[in-house]
Amino acid sequence: MNKLSVCMIVKNEEKVLARCLKCVKKFADEIIVVDTGSKDRTKSIAKIYTNKVFDFEWKNDFALARNFAFEKATCEFVMWLDADDFVTDKDIKKILKLKENLRADTYMLKYQIAFDELNQCTFEYYRERILRNNEMARFSGFVHEAIVPFGKIVFEDIAIEHRKPRENTNKKRNLNLYRYHIKNGEKLSARETFYYARELYFNDYYKKTLIILKRFLKMPNRFLPNIIDAHILISDCYLKFDDTLNAKKWLIKSFEYLPPNALISCKLGNLYVREKDYDSAIFWYKSALISSKNLKSGAFIENDYYDFYPYLQLSFCHYNIGDYKNFVYYHNLAKKIKPYDKSIIHNQQFVDKLNIES
Repeated sequence: MNKLSVCMIVKNEEKVLARCLKCVKKFADEIIVVDTGSKDRTKSIAKIYTNKVFDFEWKNDFALARNFAFEKATCEFVMWLDADDFVTDKDIKKILKLKENLRADTYMLKYQIAFDELNQCTFEYYRERILRNNEMARFSGFVHEAIVPFGKIVFEDIAIEHRKPRENTNKKRNLNLYRYHIKNGEKLSARETFYYARELYFNDYYKKTLIILKRFLKMPNRFLPNIIDAHILISDCYLKFDDTLNAKKWLIKSFEYLPPNALISCKLGNLYVREKDYDSAIFWYKSALISSKNLKSGAFIENDYYDFYPYLQLSFCHYNIGDYKNFVYYHNLAKKIKPYDKSIIHNQQFVDKLNIES
């Protein structure tokens, strides 16, 4: 069986670290924990699970810290995790099985980062997660750091769940890191420019977001999923200014690169709903239902937009045009997926009054 080093960087993670390390202990041959300046019990908790706990002076650069952790690893393969990640018993078994025959260089695992009320994943994508321990296995990017997949690349049906405590969120942390590096004269790559724009958007700087995203779209070496997401974010920015014409224009402009994905189709449907053009909205929601979900593309996948949300909106549209039979039909399709959803419970009142069989 191949040996695996699991490497983590941590800071003030006493609330979640033990939960993560209990999982890791079941499949890791070596655990490397690098602390970047904790003031709580993080280090003492880490030492319960491993004797390889190291200090690293924080330099406003996540890649530097992660690479320091990888450099401490002695196993043939390395894996990175965050303190607020979690691995289910089912996926631990899959990792143990994978360890019996690690032959590739880069293993892409699912990263599941959002869940609904029943713990069903609503937002996921693949990340480079287990890598052959060599000089290629190094992160770049001072924030939203990543490793360029190398050698033989294999996608595995294994999920890492990101279970971040809500009270620990700091909206401006990443934006402040970008500002620090920009102030120090660093030139952002295309990828860094895109993620800088995202942080601006998340912090409500919509005009600045538009400027940076349009700059990104003129840069070389852009990642295709980032290009598509840039068009979506630009559309969202215009919507913040109630400019539905430009919001629609930028979503449609993304078709120059790829056919519309489910999210774009649903967003176009929403724009037509705003205009009470329900027939056009119905067209786009139905387009979402036939969109292909390509997890291996590297794009962010929001699962609800491929079935539940378009069903929900189709029922709404059909109700508004007086087509009550299709209102009930699509309501029931959405209900099968999420019977506990508040919108479903609300709409059920109208279904009951109509007394129409699907």
